[in-house]
Amino acid sequence: MRITKRAATVALLTAATVAMTGCSAAGTSSDSADAACEPAEGKVELTFTSWIPGIEEVVDVWNKANPDIQVAVQTGPNGNGGTYANFFNQLEAGNAPDLGQIEYDALPNFRVQDGLVNLASCDGVMDAKADFVDWTWGQVSFNEDDAAYAIPQDSGPMAMFYRADLFEANGIAIPTTWEEYAVAAEQVRATGAYITNFSQSDINQFAGLVWQAGGTWFGNDGTDWNVDLTGDESIMVADYWQDLIDRDLVSTQPAWTTEWDNAYNTGAAWTWNSAAWGANSIASGAPDTAGKWAVAASPQWEAGDEASGNWGGSSTAVFTGSKHPYEAAQFALWLNSSSESLTMLNESANLYPAAKEGLNLPVLKEGVEFYGDQPIYDVFAEASGQVSSDFVWGPTMTQTYNDVSDGFKAAVSGNGTLADALSTGQSATVKALQAQSIPVKE
Repeated sequence: MRITKRAATVALLTAATVAMTGCSAAGTSSDSADAACEPAEGKVELTFTSWIPGIEEVVDVWNKANPDIQVAVQTGPNGNGGTYANFFNQLEAGNAPDLGQIEYDALPNFRVQDGLVNLASCDGVMDAKADFVDWTWGQVSFNEDDAAYAIPQDSGPMAMFYRADLFEANGIAIPTTWEEYAVAAEQVRATGAYITNFSQSDINQFAGLVWQAGGTWFGNDGTDWNVDLTGDESIMVADYWQDLIDRDLVSTQPAWTTEWDNAYNTGAAWTWNSAAWGANSIASGAPDTAGKWAVAASPQWEAGDEASGNWGGSSTAVFTGSKHPYEAAQFALWLNSSSESLTMLNESANLYPAAKEGLNLPVLKEGVEFYGDQPIYDVFAEASGQVSSDFVWGPTMTQTYNDVSDGFKAAVSGNGTLADALSTGQSATVKALQAQSIPVKE
């Protein structure tokens, strides 16, 4: 079947792409790559870079079933751990892999560098739009029509992990609103424990809380970027957590440390508002608490609301310069929508699928022993449908995260506030965009 070129080029980021130095480093624009989205003649060999545990076994299944489209896997550290830097260097040198794993919050950075192929004209891609959770498609299409700069892979809808035994033993009600959560925080603190830990460095977790509140940090009108880290919703969330910090109702130790794990393992911390993948983090970090945890929907800002944020999630993108975008797109679709692939990815890496059918996998309907045999993924399936598709990531998220994190670290030490950190991050992000000649509204 012949694949026709999409009728018009997209407007979003066009000015930014033209303005940036080296934006077409791979030597091919994404539009010309789109034009070549037709089946190749003969056998095709693709390269794919990912950091998913067990990805080699999943790709082996594809290779056995598709002898004419063979995929060679290259593994590396997580994106911000070095793989993204490698991708950018490879794009500049013109030797990027055909496909790569890219988290949603990093996609705009690659887009503004003209590093992604728009797969919309590739056979089956736009037909698959309805097969994925709506907001995840918004992440890879930038909410444009006839656009798909990657295929959604997994997601991180957020919910509340909590020590069911401790809440019950102390007669504390499970909070369903953030107001109730603050009351519960006082009651938990009276026992000598903390209701949770406020992370100084997981700014993407904080972004997920803002997402749930209806806020967004970036926007683009087709020409200029808008940066809004200090919108009403962001400040509301910051002020809420600042109050809990000021009243010593939450701990503030660095996350992902032995001390952090120990707090959950010993009952010094009772809840964690996290993503679906957090189920494995709790189970591995707090093994002595098996059977004592449960999962509930995230507390809401207003009683009766049904909103969730998202923390994490990745996509599979085809890089500019790939000679075989058609075959790469077919592999990406299979990887992220096949029940066989999705089951293997969940079993090997606890990935929570972005494909709608993936939410109904038998493996996700089973009770989880660590969580008292509760079928916890039912909670996340409901949360996944409550994530807004309006949240937009900016093109310099690593820098934004670092600047806000510096401010959060200062705030928990009593130097400034979380709201101050957002204001500083706002200014620093605008300057970073301007330094890269990316059009931005001040």
